[in-house]
Amino acid sequence: MVEEENLEAPKEAVIEDESESKKGCCGCLWTPIYWIKMLATEMHWSFVLGVVIVYGISQGLGGALARVGTQYYMKDVQKVQPSEAQVYAGITSLPWIVKPLWGLLTDVLPIFGYRRRPYFILAGCLGVFSMLLLSMHEKLHLVFAVSALTASSAGIAIADVTIDACVAQNSICHPSLASDMQSLCSLCSAIGALIGYSISGIFVHLIGPKVNLKFLDAGKAMWTTLKFPLVWRPCLYMYLSFAVSLNIHEGLFYWYTDSKAGPSFSQETVGFVLSVGPVGSILAAILYQNSLKDYPFQDVLFWAQLLSGLSGMLDLLLVLRLNLKFGIPDFVALVIDEGISRMVGQLKWMPLLVLSSRLCPSGIEGTFFALLMSIDNAGVLSSSWGGGLLLHILKVTRTQFHNLWLAILIRNILRITPLCVIFLVPRGDPDTSFLPAELESKEETAEASEAENIELVALVNSIDAR
Repeated sequence: MVEEENLEAPKEAVIEDESESKKGCCGCLWTPIYWIKMLATEMHWSFVLGVVIVYGISQGLGGALARVGTQYYMKDVQKVQPSEAQVYAGITSLPWIVKPLWGLLTDVLPIFGYRRRPYFILAGCLGVFSMLLLSMHEKLHLVFAVSALTASSAGIAIADVTIDACVAQNSICHPSLASDMQSLCSLCSAIGALIGYSISGIFVHLIGPKVNLKFLDAGKAMWTTLKFPLVWRPCLYMYLSFAVSLNIHEGLFYWYTDSKAGPSFSQETVGFVLSVGPVGSILAAILYQNSLKDYPFQDVLFWAQLLSGLSGMLDLLLVLRLNLKFGIPDFVALVIDEGISRMVGQLKWMPLLVLSSRLCPSGIEGTFFALLMSIDNAGVLSSSWGGGLLLHILKVTRTQFHNLWLAILIRNILRITPLCVIFLVPRGDPDTSFLPAELESKEETAEASEAENIELVALVNSIDAR
């Protein structure tokens, strides 16, 4: 393995020379290419490729197609109420709650000597099989349909945990590039979602070892890390910030596709409108990478959480049809709403990702990063079920939307409440180490004794090793 210390200075010099050689508009076009080239050089091209496949194709493109298709499937095929659809959406997200289990498997249970690659294959097979089962049975019972969707979600979650373990491991080896790696992940996801949402409406319209000891040691290390206040306090904030922001999207979806109470958007229109969201995510990733990544986590999260509550008022204007009084068509209002909401959401999500990667101890980075992400997903699940309960209490159904405005107002107020516990987030900048000194010393010992490169590099170099 080539020593990174010897290559670090020349690489940076090459990138600077190449960047300075391009000016104006041409320079703007070449900058992302040089940035990706720098990441591929520092972390190996197979790592970048893995991020593109998992985040861009699996989560971005595939997730967008699956989301739109699933929403129409629940509404038009299974004919469930929006509150029920909200609950079923929460059930399908359960595999994301147990992400530490998948991370634990990738960290301590290698298959045929490999820690990462077999889980990529397993995730792909699980996702393909479950979606084929769902698509081949048009009148599949609701229980089996939800089970298939949950299995598909598990496949995506396993792949996500595996690539996140690689990101976390690289963040430990290259702390100065932690923000860049998260930016790459977010950009790939957003671009993939942009393409997926853009064609989703048309698609829907047209085709309707000592394993036990290792487990124990990993569990103890994870619990030891989690007990430190500098770790569990931001974890608590992560959960609360998502949980109290009730998700009532299904109620909104039923409304703007309703022919009487809502604007009755077509399937193609819905797909196009949702494709605007990834544009907002792309803008947020660019903004964070170029302007916000060096600011303290607490500052960025404060403003992102505040903007999240304010941006929710756009939904209220739309449902109350106040946009029409200002001469703004429903389509334009929804496009603006989707773009701004996704941009604000991404600005809130990215510093949490960077913070999570900086909290991971070496050796169990996959497990611990998965644990942190599962905390976030537990918050999302609580948000989804809480939103479903709110829709049910306010009697928002498939055809009744009289109290939808009240649900939106309650959600917007709750979105601002996490500001009361923003002090749980450390004020340090992203380059600061937040792990306690005793854990850092353990990391240094582990890194000195372990010469293993990141698993994705083995995709290319495994021939020499076997």
